[in-house]
Amino acid sequence: MFYTDGKLQYPVRVERPNPHFARALQQAIGGVEGEIRVALQYMFQAFGARGPAKYRDMLLNTATEELGHIEMLSTAVALNLEGAPLSFQEEVSADAMGGAVLNGLDMRHILSTGLAALPSDANGVPFDASHVYASGNLAADMYANVTAESSGRVLAVRLFNMTDDPGMKDMLSFLIARDTMHQQQWLAAIEDMGGAVENLPIPNSFAQSQEAGEYSYAYFGHMVDGTIPEGRWSAGPSMDGRGEFSAMKSEPMGGKPSLAPARPDGGAQAAQSSKSGATGLLGQVEGAIERNL
Repeated sequence: MFYTDGKLQYPVRVERPNPHFARALQQAIGGVEGEIRVALQYMFQAFGARGPAKYRDMLLNTATEELGHIEMLSTAVALNLEGAPLSFQEEVSADAMGGAVLNGLDMRHILSTGLAALPSDANGVPFDASHVYASGNLAADMYANVTAESSGRVLAVRLFNMTDDPGMKDMLSFLIARDTMHQQQWLAAIEDMGGAVENLPIPNSFAQSQEAGEYSYAYFGHMVDGTIPEGRWSAGPSMDGRGEFSAMKSEPMGGKPSLAPARPDGGAQAAQSSKSGATGLLGQVEGAIERNL
């Protein structure tokens, strides 16, 4: 069950409404770096969590907090839209607020919500949950959560630097602080599980003896001139302590793929349905390419 007392987690105030900034704030609501994403991510990770109950409880608590952040940002969008024009007939040349109609106001804030927030990003694209990661593997999910909070903090910092409204800066400074905590929280959870040594590679339930071990810690270089970008990843002990990094120029280990002819009833050209025809068709294509070079 979820409960609410109807109050905001942190005060939200707007001293100078700005419809342009309302649109920018939409990215923090429904963008790939936004609060809907992390709320659903932590929620579904919790719903599917198996193992020690404390991790499920932690995920649910944080998911609930993120719902509160959506409420804060939605309130901020609505407050930034107060006073925005509702028609093109309003004086736009003398009124900066009115000029927003012609200079970037999200029309759906007028047409779809009556000056309120949307579950979409700054371009009006609805959030579709394609960036919600809940693998069922707690360690994998915690690493994904660090990334989510990192990109979310980057966005919040950019929004902070975009506005000069004291109220918006105050709200964003709070959200930035929470992103800091949540990054630390997920990293602490990984350490609580035993850290990188105990958890890598993910999943650690698969026996590494079944891997092609000669490639488990080899850095592949794909530069045409054969150079290797050297760093911590190309030499020295691996992060899990189970191997040694090495570097090698990547070379093809397989031949060119050879597919069977197309099925006669598959909708391909007749020449594709026999080996000789397919070879002839390939020759025609290669000849056409050579003639056009």
